[in-house]
Amino acid sequence: MKNSQQRGATRPRARGTGRSLARRAELIAIGRKLFSDTSYDALSMDDIARHAHVAKGLIYYYFTSKRGYYLAIVEDSVAGLVNLAAGGLELPPVERVNRTIDSYLRYAENNQAAYRTIVSGGVGFDAQVHAIRDGVREAIVTTIAEGAYGRREIPPLVRMGLLGWVCSVEGAALDWIDRPELSRDTMRELLVKTLGGTLRAIEELEPSRVAPPPARRDP
Repeated sequence: MKNSQQRGATRPRARGTGRSLARRAELIAIGRKLFSDTSYDALSMDDIARHAHVAKGLIYYYFTSKRGYYLAIVEDSVAGLVNLAAGGLELPPVERVNRTIDSYLRYAENNQAAYRTIVSGGVGFDAQVHAIRDGVREAIVTTIAEGAYGRREIPPLVRMGLLGWVCSVEGAALDWIDRPELSRDTMRELLVKTLGGTLRAIEELEPSRVAPPPARRDP
């Protein structure tokens, strides 16, 4: 019973209309910015209601609790990132990998508060938030594997190699949006090259997973 209540806290009310869902999305957008700038424990429901210019009861109506509100923000941010990064199924493997990395960086650049929420959370150690973040990592690993190898099922060594690369991308992207000294194109090229190095290292240790050839440059 408790688990079903926790899950329900992060979903729209069944009686929601188009207008109420739009209001809920607006509250999520406001909360995303608040939790990006201020730690979870430092924000009270009164603070949130004041910044959102709504009655506190409205936030309880949509999200049940502050934790439910926070988890809804994280899950909404995750959905946006994964949907962008996982597109381009019709493209050749190398192009799809490039598109995935570009989409990832574009999302981080254009949705900085949401990206920080996904990667760092601003809430200290929270097992449920970290589980959501880990789900994003696994989704990106699966997307890269499918783009690089044409399959989603990968052995442990391949998963670990790609997961290590994804974690390094998170740190690099966080630093990049704070100090955008490189263009997105340069960042993408850098990350594509480091991914190429990871894929070649995987191939050396797991010969059945042949790294795709590097993209050709136009003359």
